[in-house]
Amino acid sequence: QVQLVESGGGLVQAGGSLRLSCTASRSIDRINTMGWYRQAPGKQRELVADISSGGTTYYADSVKGRFTISRDNAKNTLYLQMNSLKPEDTAVYYCANYDGGWGQGTQVTVSS
Repeated sequence: QVQLVESGGGLVQAGGSLRLSCTASRSIDRINTMGWYRQAPGKQRELVADISSGGTTYYADSVKGRFTISRDNAKNTLYLQMNSLKPEDTAVYYCANYDGGWGQGTQVTVSS
């Protein structure tokens, strides 16, 4: 099973930016779809964005126009560029391999 490790979380002011990375333990060339989810305190985990091996992307309405998902198969890495961050984006962000497996999560906190 592919191991996933997220990084790039932190504390940022509203309006700021962060880039999350998810590095896999082996090649992600053959992984069809990978995604980013988030879970805020007291809420269910929700899909933020995902991307297929062919580059087709999906975004939740709440992040459209602000977040960009991308993958670099040569680096075995999935990214989430987050701009114009809002306090409601505060959550633990998880990387997901749709063939099976989750990362441990990285905390993103946006202060107002």
